[in-house]
Amino acid sequence: MILLSPERRAWLSPLMHLYWRFSRGMTLGVRGCVVDAEGRILLVRHSYTPGWHFPGGGVETGQTVEEALAVELREEAHVAMTGAPVFCGLYLNARTSPRDHVALFRIEAFAQTSPFVPTREILEAAFFPRDALPDGVTRGTRERIAELFEGRPRSPHW
Repeated sequence: MILLSPERRAWLSPLMHLYWRFSRGMTLGVRGCVVDAEGRILLVRHSYTPGWHFPGGGVETGQTVEEALAVELREEAHVAMTGAPVFCGLYLNARTSPRDHVALFRIEAFAQTSPFVPTREILEAAFFPRDALPDGVTRGTRERIAELFEGRPRSPHW
């Protein structure tokens, strides 16, 4: 497994967004709030950007958001949806780019197809109780958790 140093991660993400800015008019991503039977939330930690996030990624040309969600859950955490995901909102992610949007879904019907194994992209994936989240959960992820589970009004911004 190749791990990127923090210095390389620091320039890789902005470089990729610069590429997307000129190659696409708008970027669309998808994230999944996967909730297990005990109410724990699935979070992942990437090799190329700091913090803990909901699993997800970009929606490719020709994909629906649900198809992209299924691919990302499978690739990042070995999760297969066994029921329809519930759409929670579409957010502008202006901190990344003024063109970036994120569709958020809640998933409660799923199966974990195999144990998680770290990859070049995803270093860790685990379920956490909402009252015992790991250090480093990103601001956007924390705000979505508060909206979904604590009754905080939904913001249009990630």
